[in-house]
Amino acid sequence: MSLPSKFSINTSETFVRLPKAPIVEAVMEVRAQAEAPWDEPLVTDQLKTKLPDYPNVQSQQEFRHELKVELGQKAEGAIQDMGWKGLRFESADKLHIAQFNRDGFTFSRLQPYDSWEQFCGEGLRLWQLHVNLAKPAEIQRVGLRFINRMVLSLDEQIEDYLQILPQKPKGLDLPIGGFFHHEALGVPGYPYAINIRRTIQPPDKPTIKEIGLILDIDVFTIEPFQPESDIIERYLAEMRWLKNKVFYGSIAPKAMERFK
Repeated sequence: MSLPSKFSINTSETFVRLPKAPIVEAVMEVRAQAEAPWDEPLVTDQLKTKLPDYPNVQSQQEFRHELKVELGQKAEGAIQDMGWKGLRFESADKLHIAQFNRDGFTFSRLQPYDSWEQFCGEGLRLWQLHVNLAKPAEIQRVGLRFINRMVLSLDEQIEDYLQILPQKPKGLDLPIGGFFHHEALGVPGYPYAINIRRTIQPPDKPTIKEIGLILDIDVFTIEPFQPESDIIERYLAEMRWLKNKVFYGSIAPKAMERFK
């Protein structure tokens, strides 16, 4: 019996560009604890000075919710104020959101998605600002998440959009009103894992004759590493390849034509 071939990531592989890609949000998340003092006035002044193109700023507090339960006693809830967490910046066009927190950094691009080069380039630019302020000694996790939403009319078929379909119980031929499918994949030889979620988003009003088909792809690292730019850039390139393989391997040919 032959052994399975070794899995290999090929970041030079090209993919068909989809100008109408159904991406509603692309997210880059870096979990890394600040080692430098996370001082609100200093961080706020530094970031506002460097981000004039992100005029909408919100300060964020962190709270911890606790529930105390004792036998024979009524449950008691408490909220503990953990202090200042960080800042949320929103671009003037409301398409970019960046969060600078003491325990990490998050960057989001909302619909319409432009390109990987634009998304990744802006995310890394903002991440470097975070590094200069927080000076993390280690990155615990990097996540790359792409949430796709495909709009279907009620007379369209799911198989026109997805390659992998929900299965009905054998011998019970009934219409599918909804489903939630979650797959967790490991990546042999690489420090990554993947979560794939597929579900139907039903209309929120009876008058709406459309449903949303969600394909949520989350690729993330599973080992800590040093916060060096060449490492995180290489990881993001490999994670993007994994994300693309999941997306293009999940979408049916008819949907591919619609998104071109």
